Amino acid sequence: MSTPTRRLRATVLVLGGAALAALASPATADEPAAARQTPPLWEAGVFFGAATQPAYPGAADATSRALPLPYLIYRGPVLRVDEGSAALRALRTPRFELSVGVGGSLGSSSKDVEARAGMPDLGTLVEAGPRLVWNLADPGPRGRAPWRLEVPLRAVLDLNDSLRYRGLVFAPELVHERALPGAWRAGARFGPVFGDERLADLFYGVDPVYATPTRPAYDARAGLIAWRAGASLSRSFGPDLSLFLFLRVDSLAGAANRDSPLVERDAGVTGGIGLAWSFARSSRPASD
Repeated sequence: MSTPTRRLRATVLVLGGAALAALASPATADEPAAARQTPPLWEAGVFFGAATQPAYPGAADATSRALPLPYLIYRGPVLRVDEGSAALRALRTPRFELSVGVGGSLGSSSKDVEARAGMPDLGTLVEAGPRLVWNLADPGPRGRAPWRLEVPLRAVLDLNDSLRYRGLVFAPELVHERALPGAWRAGARFGPVFGDERLADLFYGVDPVYATPTRPAYDARAGLIAWRAGASLSRSFGPDLSLFLFLRVDSLAGAANRDSPLVERDAGVTGGIGLAWSFARSSRPASD
């Protein structure tokens, strides 16, 4: 598969996820009654967006993309395609939800990352596994609580290497979402990201064959990869058009592999903006 094709697929995963998160953000009790109507079972549309992010947590070089792409949202009682991932819901109560889902993240070529020059590329990574959601408050009109704890445990697979297993990631997050005046919605999330030794070695390990005078060999270890804090802001302009902005900061304070020669910065910023246009939707409402 060519490098442009790999990058395009990675961009679809990242920017598409941002669009879906914006469209699927739950309403809260203080939102106007018109905005609390049950969303449709499915929606289809086009997302126009741009995003930039570090090549990996701790990298000095960033990867930026901008392009339009189609999206599909499906809010079934078992199958859910929203919030940037696809999932099969196994259990749902007013307080807890258990699902098995998939997600993805942007890859990068080592030619574009000075610290990894001559090393293997970081491919498009697909994450798959269970996620537990604990609603810390009463669910809102769309079935999601304004305060909740999300606890995913996922296997990481390399899409560019025949879905080769790359390790495990555990990333619990405290999430808060609420409505703001003027049809705006805001969200915030915070939590640590942990990886096993195999995943840590993917990002931070340096095999002796790739060692240089300025990049010594390094054996990565399992543990904290980064702390993440993110914020999002979205606004609907009628039923068909939505604006979305997001910002995320990764901090390597206390990270297990802070001493790796591939870590060049203690913090990194990811950000993006997008406009989503929904051109088709179901007349049947979602079940929740």
